[in-house]
Amino acid sequence: MVITDPDGGEVAVEVLGAADFTVEWRWGPRLPTGRRELTLTIEYAGQAPAAGTVRVSRSVPAADPWWLIPGLFYGENRPAGCRRVFPRFEAGADRPAEMVSSRWGFRADRAATPAVMVWGDISGIALIADEESSLGATGLAIEHDAGLATISLLFPYQEYPVTYYGSALARPAAAATHVWQPGERHVVTLATCPLPADRHAYAPVLREDRALRLPGAPVEPWEDVAAAADIAAEGLYRWHYDPDPGVLLETVGFDREVSGTDGERVDRQAMHVGWVSGIPWAAALLEHGLRRGRPEHVAAAERVIGFICSNLSPSGTFWGTWYRSSGWSQSWSHVKDALHARTLGEATLFLVRALRHRPDPLWSAAARSNLETMVARQRPDGNLGTLHHAATGEVLSWSGASGLTWVAALAEAGYVAEAERAGEYYASFVDDEFIYGAPEDVDLAPTSEDGYAAVMAYMALFRCTGAARWLDLARRAADWTLTFRYTYNVRFGPRTPLGVHGFATRGADQASPSNQHLHAYGLVCTAELVELSEALGDPYYAERARETLDCFRQLLPAADGDLNAYRGMITERYYQTDCFQPKGMYLTLSHAWSAGVLLLACEQVLARPPAGLSAGDADPGQVEQRAHAQ
Repeated sequence: MVITDPDGGEVAVEVLGAADFTVEWRWGPRLPTGRRELTLTIEYAGQAPAAGTVRVSRSVPAADPWWLIPGLFYGENRPAGCRRVFPRFEAGADRPAEMVSSRWGFRADRAATPAVMVWGDISGIALIADEESSLGATGLAIEHDAGLATISLLFPYQEYPVTYYGSALARPAAAATHVWQPGERHVVTLATCPLPADRHAYAPVLREDRALRLPGAPVEPWEDVAAAADIAAEGLYRWHYDPDPGVLLETVGFDREVSGTDGERVDRQAMHVGWVSGIPWAAALLEHGLRRGRPEHVAAAERVIGFICSNLSPSGTFWGTWYRSSGWSQSWSHVKDALHARTLGEATLFLVRALRHRPDPLWSAAARSNLETMVARQRPDGNLGTLHHAATGEVLSWSGASGLTWVAALAEAGYVAEAERAGEYYASFVDDEFIYGAPEDVDLAPTSEDGYAAVMAYMALFRCTGAARWLDLARRAADWTLTFRYTYNVRFGPRTPLGVHGFATRGADQASPSNQHLHAYGLVCTAELVELSEALGDPYYAERARETLDCFRQLLPAADGDLNAYRGMITERYYQTDCFQPKGMYLTLSHAWSAGVLLLACEQVLARPPAGLSAGDADPGQVEQRAHAQ
């Protein structure tokens, strides 16, 4: 059946696998973005039970389509040169074992918003639904054939040509089923929206959609901001800090008896200088210790930062990772002796920030060495490189946008001209709506972390220069980043850990299309999103920052034994879909960065509460105490 859209074009409705269905439809009013709701009433007229899947689809002419499933699929999704294997679109391809295909179907809970969009030769189209309908879990699908790009909603879902479970080994295609009984009737509601040629047209559509979902997606933090800061700081200090030699261990097991020796055999005896451990989170602990008057936290933070600053690589930058068994070494890279630009840049950025609280000659020298070394390697076009040889300093890869983190570090350290040159180079990634390369462990995959780096970079440039161009790039980067942020509360089984505790997913971010789990790293740019709202006179971005801080003040173990953990142990992964682990579980490892990024955001909010944050969340007395301490 073909239904005419009042605003132009057609919607196809069919029932796969069965016949004898009748369909009635009703269009809703047109909303400001052009969105219209479509309500379908579907009745089975057959004489015997039959399995059937409702498929609603729209198509646009497209020689080279651009896809968007928020948090899940971006354009080709996996750049051809990316070594990490996960679903990739390629026109005319059918290599499911390699996860390369011209057609893909996914379950909706993999998406931050259950929507699928495509841009074709002239314009685009969007289809939007809920995670579930009365027919079961919803599916989102894309397909390209004979110059036509088609997007679909499936009730219930189908995953094809294979199922992705977080590794390079493809799992068989999967499908939910619904068996219709004679006379059975279901009402399915969805929405559709035309899109202009500009790929950034998703931003107002997703913003409008989030506003519609808000009443049905409450988030109730377990702790106020000040209490959450105390819990996270204790987790870092009590569980991750090891004074010998002065490190924040990257992961610590919840179960301290699982292998004897107080769980040490499951603890990762390693520390990155930035990213998953190291200086950023030590800097947050330093700020917290100064505000709260806790000298033991201050001393621990200083020892970690000092240990890293005392051990620069032969090339003049930080090392990538420290291992207890072997000392300082490279980043997580397939390339021998490679150090990763994002990790180095994040360590340097937060070292520059730590110096504002604790001037130290050793720290200053390390920061200067890192900054001047990177400036010396910068290409004339502004590219700062992705992989750097630890000994020689040779740039081993220029691919991707991992240098974005250095833009913020350079700008905040006063290297404004170099930061602007880099900002211009990396602007093309933002303009293309395809930013990739930030995390060491997924190579050139697009990730939410690329978005955070871009927001921090362009807000730093705007802060330094006041130039409207940088503010606009920060806004575009923030919009792209927020495509990874869940706008609804995923439904969990009542006996799963996330279901038992009523974990609300609104505000959490999909880590990436490659790492399909929820994480809290978006808290790293809390201050920048608030600052962006203030600069634009638009509260939206601060609201999105606040909802993330609300989300990750859930599931906080405030006492030993809470959540089968100890006070302050904070997981990295919340499994909102079937990827890595069954839906509804969470990882029973505490990560240094998980505690650190929550602590960072809490400290930023306590220092400068966003408009609308309740007095119970940000204690004015504690804010004043911190101001006096500085």
